[in-house]
Amino acid sequence: MAHAVRAPDPAPGTMTAPTGQVCLGVVAAAHGVRGEVKLKSFTAEPEAIGAYGPLTTERGEILRLAGLRRQGDALVARIQGIASRDAAERLRGQKLYVPRAALPEPAADEFYHADLVGLTVRDVAGETVGRLVAIQDFGAGDLLEIALAAGGTAFLPFTRDLVPLVEPAAGRVTVAPPADWLAEPPAEARPAADGAGEEPS
Repeated sequence: MAHAVRAPDPAPGTMTAPTGQVCLGVVAAAHGVRGEVKLKSFTAEPEAIGAYGPLTTERGEILRLAGLRRQGDALVARIQGIASRDAAERLRGQKLYVPRAALPEPAADEFYHADLVGLTVRDVAGETVGRLVAIQDFGAGDLLEIALAAGGTAFLPFTRDLVPLVEPAAGRVTVAPPADWLAEPPAEARPAADGAGEEPS
């Protein structure tokens, strides 16, 4: 089964990254009073977040990890130049990126999310279905989130049967969805129910 990854040996999940960048984690919270932070790592081995060089925040700050340790289920990091809780608090919620070029090539039938988002999605007959906007995992495996050419969005499981061909270099993904895949209109395209959106009286 093909599947998408965001980092080497990844855990499930997804996060949108700037062009050419891969999101390896996020600062979850400050920890203690000496500037340490708790990280949510998106690699299967959480400590691998520190293996690919400096991390860049959404604001463009360059963070160099000075130390990592497990504390229960949490990953605690020391960051060079961050020495107070106030400074650590300012990093809360910041996504952490590395350049795509810093990562090794994925194994066969694995693809980095950053390499797939934005690809054209077409069916086996060559008709354009839409554009791949994200890879989601809500607990049951990878799902392609597709912005449909006809409007709205739809999800398709990322399996070899339903997604027989992935060609990042060619800018496209070929899908073979079941006949009833779009029997129900996407949520964005459905008319609101009577009374929906009205202010409560």
